[in-house]
Amino acid sequence: MRTPDAQSVRAAADRLRGVAHRTPVLTSRTLNDIAHGEVFLKCENFQRMGAFKFRGAYNRIVQLDAEQRARGVVAFSSGNHAQGVALASKLLGVAATIVMPSDAPLSKVAATRECGAEIVFYDRHRSHRAEIAESICAERGATLVPPFDDPDIIAGAGTAALELLEDFPETDLIVTPVGGGGLLSGTALAAQGVDAKIALYGVEPEAGNDFAQSLARGERVHIKVPKTIADGLQTQGPGEITFEIVRRYVKSIVTVSDDELRDAMRFAFERMKIAIEPSGAAGLAAVLTGKIDGRGKHVGVIVSGGNVDAQRFSELLATA
Repeated sequence: MRTPDAQSVRAAADRLRGVAHRTPVLTSRTLNDIAHGEVFLKCENFQRMGAFKFRGAYNRIVQLDAEQRARGVVAFSSGNHAQGVALASKLLGVAATIVMPSDAPLSKVAATRECGAEIVFYDRHRSHRAEIAESICAERGATLVPPFDDPDIIAGAGTAALELLEDFPETDLIVTPVGGGGLLSGTALAAQGVDAKIALYGVEPEAGNDFAQSLARGERVHIKVPKTIADGLQTQGPGEITFEIVRRYVKSIVTVSDDELRDAMRFAFERMKIAIEPSGAAGLAAVLTGKIDGRGKHVGVIVSGGNVDAQRFSELLATA
């Protein structure tokens, strides 16, 4: 399998220009005071379908030839990648089938259906989503669009960081949530193409620290489905491509608790007037708690998404 690089990210940015939103970067004096530095939030919660995942999905599907498009695509996801693939497929006139866990957030299921995708549900504790998706691909001759371990998905995800660095070239370090590693590895490639000295950090939930365990052992570790409010970070192990990129370029992986994710969501809502989902709050949580040292530095934080419905959002904050 080919390995993406900084040029892959720039090529993806060209494909996405005029299609994906160039999302805003927000700042907060209070956040700067807490971090003792300057913090820039790259708000992918304002991306099309509410998360960075649209970038990778579109970059992958737009490169399919006419025959591949006619046979459709298949993806597996708990929500944001599902919506990204569904929307990209709708824009490109491609039929999409999404394998989703039966306990996926209802708002994400609804948004996926609204884009015309077919949904196949599975029990995440008893079945393997990739095997289901691969079986459907074999039956239909469709193309698999994986959520993170794919060169084009990685390159597309990296365009968020590329935009951040174009807007704020003085950035010293970048923090991203990490599940399977698509966003973090894409961010690493984008940074390498701008300034190799930029420090890179990933943040995952304490209950789902498969990446941290993998880096500590020097090999990919597989864990049970983690119990965390961050449904977008409930991966069970790093990708093959993403692990190698992260191991090469990323300074550290830190973990945050569910309570710290709630606190970060509350801070973003009350102080910055933005609603973000638990997974999207991971980087902010790490900065607020001081688990990533931003003192005297320019800190870029990628807020990966904001797909949380009003009831769930209020319930999470009520227990913070």
